[in-house]
Amino acid sequence: MGRYLHGVLCAFVFTFALLHNVQAQDEKGFITLDCGLLPDGSPYVDSSTGLTFTSDASFVESGKNGRVDKDSVRIVEKALVTLRYFPDGERNCYNLKVTQGTNYLIRAFFLYGNYDGFNTNPNFDLFLGPNKWTTVDLDATAGVKYEEIIHMSRLSSLQICLVKTGTTTPMISTLELRPLRSDIYISSTGSSLKLLSRSYANSSSRILRYPDDVYDRWWLPLVDTKWNVVTTTLSVNTSNGYDPPQGAMTSAATYVNDNGRLDIPWSLEDSTARFHIYLHFAEIQTLLANETREFNVLLNGKVFNGPYSPKKLKIDTMITKPESTLRCERGICLLQLVKTTKSTLPPLINAMETFTVVEFPQSETNQDEVIAIKKIQSAYGLSRISWQGDPCVPKKFLWAGLNCNNTDSSTPPTITSLNLSSSGLTDIIMPAILHLTNLQELDLSNNNLTGAVPGFLADMKSLLVINLSGNNLSGQLPQKLLEKKGLKLNTEGNPKLLCTEGSCENKSRESGHPKKSIVVPVVASVASLFVVATALVLFFVLKRKKSSKTKESGRTPRSSEPPIITKKKKFTYEEVTEMTNNFERILGKGGFGMVYHGYVNGKEPVAVKVVSQASNHGHKQFKAEVDLLLRVHHKNLVSLVGYCEKGNDLALVYEYMANGDLKEILSGLEYLHKGCRPPIVHRDVKTANILLNEHFQAKLADFGLSRSFSNEGESHVSTVVAGTLGYLDPDYYNTNWLTEKSDVYSFGVVLLEIITNLPVIDQSRETPYIAEWVGLMVTKGDIRNITDPSLNGDYHSDSVWRFVELAMTCVNASSASRPTMSQVVVELIQCLTFENSRGGTSRDLDSKSSRQVSMTFGTDVNPTAR
Repeated sequence: MGRYLHGVLCAFVFTFALLHNVQAQDEKGFITLDCGLLPDGSPYVDSSTGLTFTSDASFVESGKNGRVDKDSVRIVEKALVTLRYFPDGERNCYNLKVTQGTNYLIRAFFLYGNYDGFNTNPNFDLFLGPNKWTTVDLDATAGVKYEEIIHMSRLSSLQICLVKTGTTTPMISTLELRPLRSDIYISSTGSSLKLLSRSYANSSSRILRYPDDVYDRWWLPLVDTKWNVVTTTLSVNTSNGYDPPQGAMTSAATYVNDNGRLDIPWSLEDSTARFHIYLHFAEIQTLLANETREFNVLLNGKVFNGPYSPKKLKIDTMITKPESTLRCERGICLLQLVKTTKSTLPPLINAMETFTVVEFPQSETNQDEVIAIKKIQSAYGLSRISWQGDPCVPKKFLWAGLNCNNTDSSTPPTITSLNLSSSGLTDIIMPAILHLTNLQELDLSNNNLTGAVPGFLADMKSLLVINLSGNNLSGQLPQKLLEKKGLKLNTEGNPKLLCTEGSCENKSRESGHPKKSIVVPVVASVASLFVVATALVLFFVLKRKKSSKTKESGRTPRSSEPPIITKKKKFTYEEVTEMTNNFERILGKGGFGMVYHGYVNGKEPVAVKVVSQASNHGHKQFKAEVDLLLRVHHKNLVSLVGYCEKGNDLALVYEYMANGDLKEILSGLEYLHKGCRPPIVHRDVKTANILLNEHFQAKLADFGLSRSFSNEGESHVSTVVAGTLGYLDPDYYNTNWLTEKSDVYSFGVVLLEIITNLPVIDQSRETPYIAEWVGLMVTKGDIRNITDPSLNGDYHSDSVWRFVELAMTCVNASSASRPTMSQVVVELIQCLTFENSRGGTSRDLDSKSSRQVSMTFGTDVNPTAR
């Protein structure tokens, strides 16, 4: 079917083939932009559809207006005559107000029309927020293309960005958004549906769209010369939520080849892409008493549905499930309608939609902080070409003057540093800065700011560095700002600014704490359950990095273990406030609250996690974590020092892990599975939940999602799916059955992260998900394609191959084929033995040898006493 789509599109794209005038229906929620249209020509009503087009000028801050050449003007619709092109900057974005949590059909049309006289069709990328939607290659489509996607907005604003990728200039002709019902076109979490085709069986040349289609979907006629197209003048009941137009359902295709099949083939450019189909059926012929229409629906040779008989003059829509993982071998797809032996009539189909699944793993920046930074931008009249789209991600397009904390793609990034030095700022220090709650450094130096220094700066608990030098600030410097411990404050060059002792001219105040150039990592989440194997992995992969750092610093690590506080104490809220010095120093943000640095008895460092009262599940996770960590203890689990529970004031006090989490540098799971009775499953194993102390000893953390089996003999727990995208066990996701092997899957992903030093999901890779990418590299047989380049090939190929094979076995789609954590430990010890046996740093030249993943596990290994 894909081969028909391109031909049909090109045949009708310049006219839309809409030859009848209609009355406009309700366009509630529609956004219909004629890009490049001058504001004085806006709005206007399209005579063919009755849709109201408006100028895009108020939805975008950059770009220039263009107009297709005179030859193109004669044959295109009015909306395609003008366009907007973007010669400046890498990323230029439209900012649209939408309803949060609503599904939208988003469509963009591109007609080059030689607007610039260069006769060179552009090629560029299209992004939705921080995630890539598609590549627009107009050279491959004769200068004309439209892209459509169904996407659920996570926020109340949506950025649609054109990204320059080469020497040509991005451009756009129209941009349209259509809200959809929430119960149709459902995709899996973190993904959207990119339109491949939408067609109806008809031999006419008419494209159906609004007002025939209430959602303004475009339905292209599709017919094969071998098909028999049947029609009816009767009305078809199309009300099932999908509500295709009458014109699409009052005609249908039937045909039976020698094998009793109706075949509909199509192709995918990316053979690894997942796809979804929506098949619309209605019986539109009058069947005699002795006639039967019954058939099976097959996808790529496998039964998808059936036996099935269409309903008389009533729509029936057959869909794939949101979590389905349908793929086509070598990108060749085939839908077959095969009549059954009892059927006297051939199969029939009225209309069909196909989509590919686009993964959108990267979360948008925290919405409150986006609102705050945009208020700052507006208040100061900042006009910066880079200040478009998401402020923090992708990292390549980070707004100039900002730094962000975006180590975990599944968590909304936050703004940690704002530098507006020498930006021509006037007026006061804006209150919107207060809403950048994770800000650690603020530089407003060398501007012309006036008025008083606001006291709210002292209330920003994360703020460690403030530079206000070189302005025209006046009045009394707030005493609480002067007294704030841990703050580095620079007010030089403000002659009118007064301290309590007199003028602040040429004075700079520091707390004595050195400025840190790297954000202190989240040290304690909640307690968790990881495996001693992590310690082996760290030694295996990170030992050279650690030793090199030791040489650079001129220090040798201490051999003695640091003291660990084992007494689990219940603290009062006043004691928590005192130990954190009134929550002065923020270490980071955990699963349900902020994490602060503190001291017990004034000398033992601890990490204190305070449950946010705004957290929907914080109290439940707090209870779960306290319950677990009061019952279990292991050298590779983060120790719980104590807790506080007073009304809504909840806090957890952990041992301090000086080197942060494993994710930032680039064990107890076995104990939880085998050593605890009943067993415990962590449910959120990932690098961000494996913490490292000053001796690089790994410990599991964050137990808020952990689940215990009711009794020791159970093999699974039936529970709502929870976890982190990229680490989530597909078996658990599909069945809601949580087993110990779910943690094994997640740990396998961690192993792949460690050996590759690559992100779990990266849309720029040929296969975005790390397990699929490593699997592809394994087939090529060169271990150097997989390992972290910083290892410089200094490893034993057998040990690394065993390591990779183990990881791939852990991420097997079938939980039954995965090893236990005890078996993982044994295999990692073998990897370490191979590595240590070679001695020195000579490289193994056999790293290109191809290996087949064929590990077997049969003997259970009991955990050693701890």
